[in-house]
Amino acid sequence: MENILAGAEMLARWDVIVALLIGSIGGVIIGAIPGVGPAVAIAILLPATFGLDPIVGLTMLLGIYGSSMYGGAIPAVLINTPGTAVNALTSYDGYPMTKNGEAHRAVSLSYSASFFGGIFGIVCLILLSPVLAIVAPMFGSREIFLAALLGIILVVLAHRGQIMAAGMLAMFGVFLQTIGLDAVTYTQRYTFSQSFLSSGINLIVVVLGLFALSQAFFLLTAPDSSPDAKPVTGKLGVGFKELMKHKRVATVASSFGVILGMIPGTGEFTAQFMSYTYAQKTSKEPEMFGKGSPEGLIASEAANNAVPAAAMIPLLALGIPGEALTAMMLSVFYVHNVIPGPQLFQNNIDLVYGLYFSLIALNVIVMIFLLFSTNLLTKIIRIPTRFLGVMILILSFVGVYSLRNSLTDVIISAVFGVFGLVLKRLNLPIVPIILGMVLGGIMETKLRSALPRLKSPMDMIDRPIAFIIFVLILLVIGLHIRTLVKEYRAYQPDEDHDLHDTQSR
Repeated sequence: MENILAGAEMLARWDVIVALLIGSIGGVIIGAIPGVGPAVAIAILLPATFGLDPIVGLTMLLGIYGSSMYGGAIPAVLINTPGTAVNALTSYDGYPMTKNGEAHRAVSLSYSASFFGGIFGIVCLILLSPVLAIVAPMFGSREIFLAALLGIILVVLAHRGQIMAAGMLAMFGVFLQTIGLDAVTYTQRYTFSQSFLSSGINLIVVVLGLFALSQAFFLLTAPDSSPDAKPVTGKLGVGFKELMKHKRVATVASSFGVILGMIPGTGEFTAQFMSYTYAQKTSKEPEMFGKGSPEGLIASEAANNAVPAAAMIPLLALGIPGEALTAMMLSVFYVHNVIPGPQLFQNNIDLVYGLYFSLIALNVIVMIFLLFSTNLLTKIIRIPTRFLGVMILILSFVGVYSLRNSLTDVIISAVFGVFGLVLKRLNLPIVPIILGMVLGGIMETKLRSALPRLKSPMDMIDRPIAFIIFVLILLVIGLHIRTLVKEYRAYQPDEDHDLHDTQSR
């Protein structure tokens, strides 16, 4: 009870309230503008949060992360252009409703499903926290090393059809974090006698380049456009009543979001597609999906909004981020010498509860804000894309320079910005690089810590949790190979049949 009161007291601070308002309302606005997205906003704001208390900085970033998907549903429903990438499925059924003259119904349903999924995810996080407090101290160096290795493998395998590219980019991220002065031996690694590389390549510099600057370059090199979203008329509170008619779909979709949110490398996209598929297969009107089905809209929005709270579970319990946004938040912990993992629940439990209450509060604030400001947001959607590109470019360079007042950081960030633009043009993933940098650093530190106590390679898995994680690694790789073999065999007969037809001719 004392911990709960301490967390509530932390939330009652004026600076936390201001950060919560800025993050939650700002996240909705950013999510509603196609072409920006939470990753860009968090990357730009990240340098500013380093000078704030951990709870203040994390609350602001969590606000953007958790609320951007609410805003991203607005353009997805009204103009068939998702505000964020994870709102893509929302447009499948939301936009057909708008074309049928039911824009207010679609918007209201998306808000209601988002709120349901968000609160469901937070409740699961709070209920799991006692379990985390018990299990987390059982993780030593070798367990965290294996968990980080599993995270990288899952991130790579999550990019179906691009596994080789994702693997190479993840390894490139691992390589980037090794550059600079070795913390143990104090020797130069991959600096090539260049003094500016001695301090290493800063994660935030890379994040700003790959996410913010690359998006700015992308918007500036693309044709200028100004989306037109018409105002929404009608009551936006009616969605809650309709949501209750489909509470089974909402609950299952939110459960998918929670389960997959805890697994590194999966996140919103997998949760959305699985919940959408489930909703379609169990619906009494499956033919309506893609034509304006309320169940499809609920499944999409409930699933993706349950993920942010669930993604905090591996971050808080093990210090292992599951995707790029939680990797950015991890850097805020490190700057303030608050290390997520087994010790967090013992030494900073008030911070943990403060984050729980912040997540609940941001969903309530966002919901109230949206009910009264949807039509204002439809005007913000019309901002020209090249103007957005210029603003992102300026804010990104200011953010990079403010880190260490270094022009070298600005140049490195610009190089990664161009590299990120190339990856976007080639439709290759950026996230594996960031997670490679973060998880690679964790793996190196924990492996070095574990090696002095190991007499043979088998000692690495001689403890129960380490052995379970090792078995999971083998299982994940084995299942993926099995899937590839099945796909190859399914494709091979068609190929042989085509060859036989060619020869018979």
